[in-house]
Amino acid sequence: MIAPAWYSQPYPAEGASAAEGIRNQLGRPELDLLTILVRESAQNSWDARVADSGTPVDYRIDLWTVGPAHLGNWRDLLLNGAPAGVHLPLRESLRGNVVRMLAVSDRGTNGLGGPTRADKVVDGARDFVSFVRNIGEPRDTIRGGGTYGFGKAIFYLLSAAGTVLLYTRCRTGSGGYETRLMACAMWRSYFSDDQGGERRFTGRHWWGDMSGEIVEPLVDAEADAVAHRLGLRKFAAGETGTTVVVIDPVLNRDEVTLTPTAAADYMAESIAWQLWPKMIVAAGDDLPAIRFTVACDGVEREVPDPRGVRALRMFVDAYEQMSGPDGQELVCLKPSKPLGRLGLVTRTMPPMEATLASNMAGVGPMVHHVCLMRPAELVVTYWAGPKPPSEYQGYAGVFRSHDVMDDVYAKAEPPTHDAWNHQSLEYPESTYVRTTFRRIREAVDGLLGLRGTARSGAAKIALGAASSMFSGLVGGTWGTGGATDYGKPGSTAVAARPGRRGEESKVEAARRTENGPTAAGGSFGPQDGPDFPPKVPQPPRPRVQYIGEPYFDEWNDASVLVQEFRLPAPVRQRIRIDLAVVVPGVGAREAVPPSGAPVPELIGWEDAEGNLHTVSALEAHGGDMVWRALVRPAPDTMTEIGIRAEAVRNS
Repeated sequence: MIAPAWYSQPYPAEGASAAEGIRNQLGRPELDLLTILVRESAQNSWDARVADSGTPVDYRIDLWTVGPAHLGNWRDLLLNGAPAGVHLPLRESLRGNVVRMLAVSDRGTNGLGGPTRADKVVDGARDFVSFVRNIGEPRDTIRGGGTYGFGKAIFYLLSAAGTVLLYTRCRTGSGGYETRLMACAMWRSYFSDDQGGERRFTGRHWWGDMSGEIVEPLVDAEADAVAHRLGLRKFAAGETGTTVVVIDPVLNRDEVTLTPTAAADYMAESIAWQLWPKMIVAAGDDLPAIRFTVACDGVEREVPDPRGVRALRMFVDAYEQMSGPDGQELVCLKPSKPLGRLGLVTRTMPPMEATLASNMAGVGPMVHHVCLMRPAELVVTYWAGPKPPSEYQGYAGVFRSHDVMDDVYAKAEPPTHDAWNHQSLEYPESTYVRTTFRRIREAVDGLLGLRGTARSGAAKIALGAASSMFSGLVGGTWGTGGATDYGKPGSTAVAARPGRRGEESKVEAARRTENGPTAAGGSFGPQDGPDFPPKVPQPPRPRVQYIGEPYFDEWNDASVLVQEFRLPAPVRQRIRIDLAVVVPGVGAREAVPPSGAPVPELIGWEDAEGNLHTVSALEAHGGDMVWRALVRPAPDTMTEIGIRAEAVRNS
């Protein structure tokens, strides 16, 4: 049985990279460390996928507190010959009262294969030395997302001990399998006394098999035995992949320390916002590209379905449009180059409720963004475009760069792969990236321009309340028709309804009838005419009392327009709805829509108990009950709602 031990790297005469330089390669990113971990580790897993396997990559994040059965083994094995605390804080982390681990695992990937020595020349993969030994090697995966050289720094930054443990299984050149286990640490360079006097060290350390001339990983049975003692899940027969364990993870978000459960939930939601293109099932496929799992202390946390999140569903729709025949081809004219494809969708929707993950993605509460991605289809960033004219209108887009332009956009990205900066490129590549944003802006302006601009104050006036012109639609019945409510939200005021020109109002007619009928040649007054029967009390006339302004709400995963109202008259009455559209920017009311154009539709009448009555004309007894009219609005229009009531006479 090999007893693994630590090796600290001294500076060679020709020089080497200091640990601080490697840790600082990510710079000062705008994203927090947990979000960067999700993005970078998933990108590495995608780049390491087994080509043409036909099965998804299984990606998993586990956060757990080390239990008594394994804590002693962690201390005995990894503290054997560990650098002093001043040089590496591993001892403090493993000797704490509570010791936590965070593991990022992938299966269905190639694992960290290739040679274990950086000086060995091979034609195949060099994943192990790229992750463990070298820094900044170029990307060698076609349509890959990034490189191990920079993305691996996040694991060390996230560890309060600056230490990670690697457990991987890969295929060998002879067609067999090899399992490898090794620990790596990066903290800071230092001076230390050695046998030959004071010596400088890079601050990089490795833990493994010290029986040879350099530290090597434990392999096969030795690796599996140590992994079992530490409580790590073993590889199944024929299974390849990698597990990276972050020792003593820093669970911070905006300088606030999260509980393990909150951190797990945050990473699960971040997966949805940062990796949704890999979660959806593409056309012609049966499974997503990657299956994601997040667990805390053995309990799985929910990873949101992108189609179940209202804002993300818009980006999914835009992605499907981009991938289909309706996608737009964006090109640069001088120099002439294809840039990529764009999909844009617009929706009538209420403002979204922002979350920690959506805020970190830069989206919310209004969705007016275009998701940028390269051919690997990993989210680069959400580019914020111009805000739409109405707070109830949103749009989402997806731009995917062309294969032949992949290297250009890759070079425009910082180490965290979360932006495209044309300033970092030379001509003509800088022109291509700059033109990309110009073309996207032109497409967005066209989308909003075709829809017009909303009338001033449209969001404050009751968009669904009808004008008094609806009063004329009710002939020979009692009722108030619709009214436009200009009151503040919560107001129950009802606008006055003048009579139609050239027509006697029903109130005037009723009053004249009460004073006596009209006869040819004169009229009978109450004193000189014949006796009349006593007046019969008239029942209260039905009317509609609007409650506040219409508003958008969610119903069966769709955005609907809701108008709340009461029927204050305590009589049996029948209510109907009149719907019309007004195109933003034009202001004209379209009573008769163009042939084939979508129109607003009544979904139903919802009572105070939440029961939905799906009839066009609802009979109800008036009272204090608050009703809700649910309307499916026509896309890209303003919807006017008029509710009218009429008495139901006994037959």
